[in-house]
Amino acid sequence: MKGWLAGAPEGLPLIDLCQAIPDYPPPRELTDHLSQVMLDPHTSRYSIDEGLPEVREAVCTGYRELYGACIDPAQLILTIGASQAFWLAMVTLCRAGDEVIVQLPAYFDHPMALEILGIRCVYAPFEEENAGLPDPAAIAALITDKTRAILLVTPSNPTGAVIPPETVRELHRLAVSRDIALVLDETYNSFITGGARPHDLFQDPDWGGHFVHIASFGKTFALTGYRAGMLAASREFISHALKAQDTMAVCQPRLAQHAVKYGFEHLGGWVAANRVMMERRHEVFRAEFTKPGNAFKLAASGPFFGWVRHPLPKATGREVAKRIVEEAGMLLLPGEVFGPGLEGYLRLAFGNIREETIPEAVARFRDFNL
Repeated sequence: MKGWLAGAPEGLPLIDLCQAIPDYPPPRELTDHLSQVMLDPHTSRYSIDEGLPEVREAVCTGYRELYGACIDPAQLILTIGASQAFWLAMVTLCRAGDEVIVQLPAYFDHPMALEILGIRCVYAPFEEENAGLPDPAAIAALITDKTRAILLVTPSNPTGAVIPPETVRELHRLAVSRDIALVLDETYNSFITGGARPHDLFQDPDWGGHFVHIASFGKTFALTGYRAGMLAASREFISHALKAQDTMAVCQPRLAQHAVKYGFEHLGGWVAANRVMMERRHEVFRAEFTKPGNAFKLAASGPFFGWVRHPLPKATGREVAKRIVEEAGMLLLPGEVFGPGLEGYLRLAFGNIREETIPEAVARFRDFNL
């Protein structure tokens, strides 16, 4: 997409609605802390594969607050971002030829990884009328004897929609009844409006039997370059995943681990304030975008993303996105990169747009020459 920037209009400031990362840095107190950690010679060495015990305990303490979780350090592995956690989960769950049910629109790295691993991606259809939220009945109809998992992202990347806790529970019951895994990628779990609890699965002491959880601390603590993620599952699952972890990454870098520990122990208020800021961006964008006279339709949204239907039925999302760069100076993603049949949509990310720039961005959509 960034290759299109050469064609952007001169003199019109670029508005970046493309990459889904925070535009703010981690707080100075965290980087000051890490500057001292760097002086410890142990920081330059491997940790144990699953991560330092004190870091995993800090994560568990944070999860007991966020989820009411019954979780202990033996049920998680610290990973190099959520992407590595996803690979680790899939190579532990599946063999080549197995199937994973993926809800459309899908985070594009997931189908690509499954294809590389020889795992068949079975898509659950996108329904605009319910903002792309999963339909347990539709997913149940896709399960075969080759199915190993149901894969969902909540809050969704790309739509921003949050799967209601009762739907998560229903899908978990489905997974248990069919003896498959429910895999939830919850990279944006710190950006749910109002700070609501994402779901209650972790409150069951036996949650790990059919539930696999993927998380990213890069979004939560603005540490995307540190590559800090996590895989959580049953102790048995983790014991098998550690075999792959050793051949894949060995361990999350120690510096990232110390950053995660500090974040959970000291940055709760900072994280909450950033969530409120992202909520405000979303509210302003939604209010501006849905005013009468806009040919683009907001099909779904949340504090980090907007999922928009474009008004050119004969054009692909890629064609429209390229025109928007070249004619309106805005960079965003076409819907088809998130799965088949989604050429009529565009994804907008709010991580890089400040509140004061939002009215100008929406005006460019309204003024776009159809």
